[in-house]
Amino acid sequence: MIELTKTGIDGLDSILNGGIVKNSTTLVSGNPGAGKSILGLQYIYNGVDMFDEKGIYLSFEENAQDLREAAESIGLDKWPEYVENGDILVYDKKELLRENDFSSSLDLLLDDFEDSEYERLVLDSLAMFNLFFDDEKERRTYLLKFADILKQNGLTTLMTNEQGGVMPKTDIGLENYLTDGNIYLLQTPTESGVNRYVWVAKMRKQNIETDIFPMEISWGGITVHENASDFSMMNDSESPIK
Repeated sequence: MIELTKTGIDGLDSILNGGIVKNSTTLVSGNPGAGKSILGLQYIYNGVDMFDEKGIYLSFEENAQDLREAAESIGLDKWPEYVENGDILVYDKKELLRENDFSSSLDLLLDDFEDSEYERLVLDSLAMFNLFFDDEKERRTYLLKFADILKQNGLTTLMTNEQGGVMPKTDIGLENYLTDGNIYLLQTPTESGVNRYVWVAKMRKQNIETDIFPMEISWGGITVHENASDFSMMNDSESPIK
């Protein structure tokens, strides 16, 4: 029986067939503004608020106050309370980028990783994480090491990654291979604003819905709409995000 970690995000757990596989690492990719950080904030917040699962949020891009304001701006109003009482641990860019090498920053985190009270983790984002390393070989070595440490300590992890275009890149990087799941957040401009979509391209050990589903970001965060018949990109040549 496969254990699952529910995201608590409306519609997403359904297309994931119940949730993310426990003790796995999932890559969440999208272009700027697609909702990657919001998904990460909801995942950690819902873990505490809905499922009594504590979480760790690693931000290489924002400080703790920015994260608090972002959470509160979408209705995650208990974020400050959960941070204050230790249900959510936040390591922001000031702490994570203080050292010049990844080993020093990792030493800062290991005690919390090994604390069995914490079950969820978000790393936001891999683009900034990569700034620690001078060459590709070093980056690959430490990324693999880091992913192994997360799994060894029973953390169900989301990592965000910047995606340059509307559609996923045709070249597949190391990040896609070392992760157990791949979720893409897509957005396209319209005359009245933007259309948003989510595509779960891979989730090991899970029978998932691999169509592309419309989503929206509003008060409360992300909602995924499961009726994809009018939005499918898989079979419809007239797709709005062709």
